[in-house]
Amino acid sequence: MSKQYNKPAMAGIDDSPFTGANALKRLKRRQAAERRFQAYSATAIGLAVLALIVLFSSIISQAQSAFSKHYLRIDLPLERRIIAPDATLDPVRIESNISGFNKLVKDRLILLFPDAASAPPKTRALFAMLPRLGVLPVARKTAANLDMLGTRQTFDIVVSDDADLFLKQKIGRHQRLELSGATSLQHRSGPNYTLTGIGRGQLATSYPATPRVAGQPARDILVRSGQNWFTLVAASETGLDLKTLSIGASAEDLRLGEPLEALILETVETDRNISNYQIALLTNLQDQGRIIRKFNFDLLSRSDSTYPELAGAAAAIAGSILTMLVTAIFAIPIGILAAIYLEEFARKNWLTGIIQVNINNLAAVPSIIFGLLGAAIFLNIFNMPRSIPLVGGLVLGLLILPTIIMASQAALQAVPQSVRNAALGIGATRAQTVFHHTLPLAAPGIITGAIIGMARALGETAPLLLIGMVAFVNEVPTSPDQEATVLPVLIFKWFSGAERAWEPMTSALVLVLVGFLIIINLIAVAVRLKFDRRWSP
Repeated sequence: MSKQYNKPAMAGIDDSPFTGANALKRLKRRQAAERRFQAYSATAIGLAVLALIVLFSSIISQAQSAFSKHYLRIDLPLERRIIAPDATLDPVRIESNISGFNKLVKDRLILLFPDAASAPPKTRALFAMLPRLGVLPVARKTAANLDMLGTRQTFDIVVSDDADLFLKQKIGRHQRLELSGATSLQHRSGPNYTLTGIGRGQLATSYPATPRVAGQPARDILVRSGQNWFTLVAASETGLDLKTLSIGASAEDLRLGEPLEALILETVETDRNISNYQIALLTNLQDQGRIIRKFNFDLLSRSDSTYPELAGAAAAIAGSILTMLVTAIFAIPIGILAAIYLEEFARKNWLTGIIQVNINNLAAVPSIIFGLLGAAIFLNIFNMPRSIPLVGGLVLGLLILPTIIMASQAALQAVPQSVRNAALGIGATRAQTVFHHTLPLAAPGIITGAIIGMARALGETAPLLLIGMVAFVNEVPTSPDQEATVLPVLIFKWFSGAERAWEPMTSALVLVLVGFLIIINLIAVAVRLKFDRRWSP
């Protein structure tokens, strides 16, 4: 018995449960686990930041070309017989005379490139470099200044989307190469010429990335002599076989020793929407200083269009603002008051429990269900118009209402019960306690939750598609009962476009939407900080 009682007292310090060998091993394992956890957390954060950087880098790289456009600077004689053929100087009729202004532009282009009038395909290719509605700013400016009639004015007319992408090197990169040496251009027959003194070796040395297949270029190469353009047909060691593309001088002028230049295109003509002839015309216009590049103000100032080079997001931005106003007016007061009642006044029984469960479930319902609900109630039962911000705002209000209620309840629950007891103890009523003491302390969380709910509503697309807000809107809406669209829907519409020019436009619009979301979140942070300073004890 004495041995059993004396054994713990005789134990060494190394056998202690806190300082023994086993305890040290457990401590090392816990410290190693903590280091692994920190490493996992840092890795997760790093991967998230990396993914965000990759995402925004991809969007910005695609969107940067959409923030600028190329224009053709051209001087036009504003002939009254073409602009106002009926001799009535009605500004409305002059502005709507798009065909007359297009005739002025086409006549001027033919004077610049007489070769284009030699064949209908060349004429169509020349005129296709400018969109038909590109003269609309010219018509509006002329209609607003009738004293310009009969004078010659200089205008900047936007080029087509394909021409713009080529000039930005988005449709196959291209490189210009000077050709030097003693050359001789000989006419063989018809459109065929032979250029001696420059061979395949010089082209391959100057541009080694150009592949060759049995002496034939695997990509298009254009040769220029002054204003005359040729297509490279075949290349030998001693010369180049050319075919005329655009002739701006007589056959005698071609032999006067004009400086030679090669334009090497990475893609062949069949793989792009712009022809070699149009590229030759664009290069001539660029060298004449008639092609200029300016910031694309139309992206934020004009409405939607079927032409990518003329499209803008002004109507969608206005529609988003109006829709968010309706959403805020409808959802925020109802959500906050519902949360106050459920948290401060309602009795805790089976009925309020069912209501609370349904609110929590509604917060997880897919957004498209709210679109079906809005279409059934607002469109079918109340016969409200489709594609208006009023209906869109009500649908989005129903969508974010559970989120606002839950956030407001959480903010009210965070207020200490001692605040309520103190107010009631000095004689305040239940309503005075809630609105004078509890609600001000919960205001930062309530407002933050409401603004974050608004940010979610701003990015929703599916509910609005079901109520018809995908319609083409050409006018900027000014009230909630006018036809409109919103930024997410316009992004979906532009992304579905067939033309390649819609890709950078879509990315640019995504950046605009992200900018709105950042502004909303900054407002939420600023409001929270302000109320925290004001109401913190």
